[in-house]
Amino acid sequence: MAPASPDTPPGGADALGVARQVLEIEARALRHVMGRLDGAFSAAVAKILACNGRVVVSGLGKTGHIARKIASTLASTGTPAFFVHAAEASHGDLGMFTRDDVLLALSHSGQGAELLAIVPVIKRQGALLIAMTGNPQSSLATQADVHLYAGVEMEACPLNLAPTASTTAALALGDALAVALMRARGFTRDEFALSHPGGALGRRLLTLVRDVMRTGAAVPQVSVSVTLDEAMVEMDRGRMGMTAILDAQGGLAGVFTDGDLRRALRRGVDYHSARVADVMTRNPRTIAPDRLAAEAVQIMEHNKVNQLLVVGHDGAVTGALNMHDLFRAKVV
Repeated sequence: MAPASPDTPPGGADALGVARQVLEIEARALRHVMGRLDGAFSAAVAKILACNGRVVVSGLGKTGHIARKIASTLASTGTPAFFVHAAEASHGDLGMFTRDDVLLALSHSGQGAELLAIVPVIKRQGALLIAMTGNPQSSLATQADVHLYAGVEMEACPLNLAPTASTTAALALGDALAVALMRARGFTRDEFALSHPGGALGRRLLTLVRDVMRTGAAVPQVSVSVTLDEAMVEMDRGRMGMTAILDAQGGLAGVFTDGDLRRALRRGVDYHSARVADVMTRNPRTIAPDRLAAEAVQIMEHNKVNQLLVVGHDGAVTGALNMHDLFRAKVV
């Protein structure tokens, strides 16, 4: 990468050119890593799947930051893992290792003294070593039970010194390992949610309709035999923009909404004498109480409605919710 001319103003077109060049170098590095994938990757997946302990991920410097992220991704996708700083490992943190663990050691050069110092200890304990390096002839690579090659032709740094393309390659290879393990384990959405209970992600994945729906007297409902006027009174009381219409056996016969009311009035229907059965929506969209609240959002948005009745497996109306309820629960 050629250095910028002293006469080139900072930013502007030159900055865009540099950015495009950096991204192209890093994209090319990823293509090279992908092209070199072989049986070693499959062996690494198999050994981790057979592991009775945890994956201990270690590295130093910029590669250490990548190692920490890989450990986090593994842990959140079904593979128990944690990060140990390579320099701290020789000063007490080796006590975290057991013979049932797998050490995933990251080093671009494969010659980092801190990592090499802990390899004999790991080997004596009987733990497996998976190395991810940019040099298959390095000491770390040759001592590993499995070596994952993450080498790149050049860094995106114009001096070819700062870890850029190499750390991108290591990160992507770590993601590939985590996802392959996730698929092999059959890791589910529910399991993912259990390890992400906090924040918006947890709310979307863990909140069920039953957790946010209105129940009991808060659910507006009338008999199919009432007048339109009576249904309007109940709809106004419930403040949901709709009321459930129940048949003689208490089952769901339909729903009467603000939209149904507007359409009836445009047709000149006398709301004092008309029956709600004549203007209600039959076979309304419903959702079960044990479905995810996020699914209720999808149904509402897809069908352009703002409320849903909640119907149990026995066909009885057990609740109701509208978009405001989902907003309050921060599912939306």
